[in-house]
Amino acid sequence: MKTIRYIVLLGGVLVLVPAFAQTAADRRAILDILKRQTGDWNAGRVDRFMEGYWQSDSLTFVGKVGITYGYNATLANYKKRYPDRASMGTLKFDILQMEFPAPNVAYVIGRWHLTRPKVGDAGGHFTLLWRKIKKRWVIVSDHSS
Repeated sequence: MKTIRYIVLLGGVLVLVPAFAQTAADRRAILDILKRQTGDWNAGRVDRFMEGYWQSDSLTFVGKVGITYGYNATLANYKKRYPDRASMGTLKFDILQMEFPAPNVAYVIGRWHLTRPKVGDAGGHFTLLWRKIKKRWVIVSDHSS
């Protein structure tokens, strides 16, 4: 992974420093949220699964049927598309890439897979844009297909 670097003049000395260094704690926090979301989904707790998302009308979710704006609309779509445990199946995430392109911003690419013996498996890829808001990482934009 490339780290963006820039030059800073400190006391007459040019120094290369990381522009937006990720911290191990930030990386772990995001991975922990994704792990919790997986557990909540697999327990049938869609409302708790959604706690990883920004509770705002500005949340965006891009899926196969188009763009959804807002936390409540995204939650309603999840409940409509996955009305029971058979349709929800068992979720698995594979994280392929995680970057921190700016302070308090993370970009995550991964795969999702639902094992659903009764209705057929489903899966695809996702891109998540995260922001650290009030010291808490939340998904502000989700593109899943």
